[in-house]
Amino acid sequence: MNNSIPRFPRDTNKALLGFGARLRRLRRAHGIKQAYVAQLAGVDQATVSRWERGEIKPDYLHAQSVLRALSPNQSDDSTLRRLVESSSLTIHLIRDVDHTLLAASLSRIAEWNRPVKTLIGKSVWEAASPAIYAAEASLEKLGWWEYPQPAPVEVNLEPYDSGFLPIVPGKMLWERVWLSDGCPARLCTLLQRQPKI
Repeated sequence: MNNSIPRFPRDTNKALLGFGARLRRLRRAHGIKQAYVAQLAGVDQATVSRWERGEIKPDYLHAQSVLRALSPNQSDDSTLRRLVESSSLTIHLIRDVDHTLLAASLSRIAEWNRPVKTLIGKSVWEAASPAIYAAEASLEKLGWWEYPQPAPVEVNLEPYDSGFLPIVPGKMLWERVWLSDGCPARLCTLLQRQPKI
């Protein structure tokens, strides 16, 4: 197995898949003009327009700082988090723009075998397997970043351990939900666990 899977922050082109569409969606959700984003980013409005059209991409750190500036951390999604945390399903919730873990069910936490407090508020992209990476790369073509409510995406998982979080084989469903601040998030639900051989 090839363990040299590109990681979210290390491969700029792959890390920024859908960046323009994500930026446009986030900016519109907050009712922010391109000129304001340009001011935040220290660029001109034409550059922001070209980012959104996918003509050019900023460097990874610049992109992440722009996305974070448009994604306030102080949102009241306590009801959604409580629903995920109390679910009997193996499920977790991430912020779509940066894969930050927002909540996880007890069965997901048990599967990961790590204290959830060490993971909440941190990106779980480091644990991405080749199958997750390929599914993430396909989201732009599926219109995930373009539509207000994209169709759910099924992902076939293979066993994988990045050393950060283990991934069990099975089938996972990705579904779009919206946070109270207008940011897109993703419910990741294990639908079917592959039997051990």
